[in-house]
Amino acid sequence: MTNVYLEIMQSPQHYTIAQVADILGVSKETLRRWDRNGTLVPERQCDNNYRLYAKEQLVRFEEAQLLFNSNWLEEYDTKPIRPYRLLELFAGAGGLAVGMELAGFQSVLLNEIDPAACKTLRKNRPEWNVVEGDIANIDFTPFHGQIDILSGGFPCQAFSYAGKKLGFEDTRGTLFFEFARAVNETQPKVFVAENVRGLLAHENGSTLETIKNIIDELGYFLVPPRILKAIFYKVPQKRERLFLIGIKKDLADKVSFRWPSPYYRIMTVKDALKAGDLYPTDAPESFGQKYPQRKEEILAQVPPGGYWKDLPDNLQREYMQKSYFLGGGKTGMARRLSWDEPSLTLTCAPAQKQTERCHPEETRPLTVREYARIQTFPDSWRFEGALTAQYKQIGNAVPVNLAYAVGRSLVRLLNEIEETSHLGL
Repeated sequence: MTNVYLEIMQSPQHYTIAQVADILGVSKETLRRWDRNGTLVPERQCDNNYRLYAKEQLVRFEEAQLLFNSNWLEEYDTKPIRPYRLLELFAGAGGLAVGMELAGFQSVLLNEIDPAACKTLRKNRPEWNVVEGDIANIDFTPFHGQIDILSGGFPCQAFSYAGKKLGFEDTRGTLFFEFARAVNETQPKVFVAENVRGLLAHENGSTLETIKNIIDELGYFLVPPRILKAIFYKVPQKRERLFLIGIKKDLADKVSFRWPSPYYRIMTVKDALKAGDLYPTDAPESFGQKYPQRKEEILAQVPPGGYWKDLPDNLQREYMQKSYFLGGGKTGMARRLSWDEPSLTLTCAPAQKQTERCHPEETRPLTVREYARIQTFPDSWRFEGALTAQYKQIGNAVPVNLAYAVGRSLVRLLNEIEETSHLGL
C-alpha cells in the first residue's frame, strides 16, 4: 500500500481550534465567539479550555466539505499524454518551475533578472535554458507556436492609463505588458499567471480589469481568477496567491479547467521541520540569521504560537517602543511559530521586526533550509548568493507543492485539449 493511501486512511477525526480556523478561514476569536453563542461548540473541552472539534461537526461548512471530499488522490496520478513545453517568466529561484516540472512539464526557457536566482536555477538544473536579464530585451517570436504553456508571476505595478483605453498599449512600461507581449509573441494554448491577492483590489480593481481586457484582446478566455490558500495543497504555510488561467478562445469552449482539489489535511511547522509525511528526515543543518543579544533575551519569553502581547507589559513597551501605543494587532512582531500550526507567510527577511518568524523551540530565526522546507522545496535544491539573497529567493517563491497541484490541473487541461483535437472537435 502506498504512503499516499496510508495517509488518507489516517485522516484525523478531531481538529484543534487552530486547525479549524485554518480550514474555515476564520480567526480563533471567531471560533471562541461561536462557542459562546452556540454556533459551533467543540465536542470535547479539557479543564484547560483546550478545544477539539469532531469531523462530523465541520461537514456542514463548504470549506470543510472540499477538504473531506477531496479528489486529491485521483488527481495525484495525473500524467501528460505527451511532453508539454513550458516557457516561464520571472522564474525567481524556481518554486513554480520545480512544481511544474514535477507535474510533467518540460521547460524550454526560463527568464529571470536577479543574478543570484539565476545562479540558483543553473546550479540545480544545468540543462535548463536560463536567460538572465531584463525581460524587455527578450524576443519571444522564435517560440511562436512552439510552446504549450507560458507561466510566470509578474510583479504588480500601477498602470498609467496613458491612452485611457485600458488596452495593451496602455500598459507599456509595466512588467505585465512584457508578460502579455510574451503571450502575444508565443501564442501558447494556455497561460498561467500568479500574483499576490492584493491584485484583486489594486487601484480599486482597475488594474485587474485592465488585465482582463488585455487577455480578451489577445484572444484568450480568462478562467475566473481564484485565490488559492497554500495550506490546502500540502504546504505548511498560510500563504495565499492569486492565479489567472488563460485558454485560447478557439479551444476554450471545448474544454473545462478544474482547480486542484485540496490535500486531506493541513500541514504544520512540525511536518516541515521534522521527519514525517512531507520529508523523510528532520531538516538538515544550515546557515541562518541571528538575533542581537537583547532581542534574543526578549523573544526567549514568547511562548510557541505567541507574539509581543504575550510578553510582560514592561517588555512589550521596550520592544514595541512607539508602536505600543498604536492601533492594530501587529501580530507579526515578536512572533514565534508553533509546531502544531502552519507557518505564517514567509517574507524575504525572517529576522525583521515587523515580520519575525522565530523557531518554535529555539530562540532564533528559521535557517535557510527550514525556510526552504516551509516553501516545500526539496532538500536537494541549493540556493546561491549571499545569505540575505537566499532568504529573499525563498521568501519570494511560489510554494513548490502549490505549484505542483496547479500544474497537475494544467496537465489535465492540456490532456483534454489534445484529446478533443484528435477527435476533430
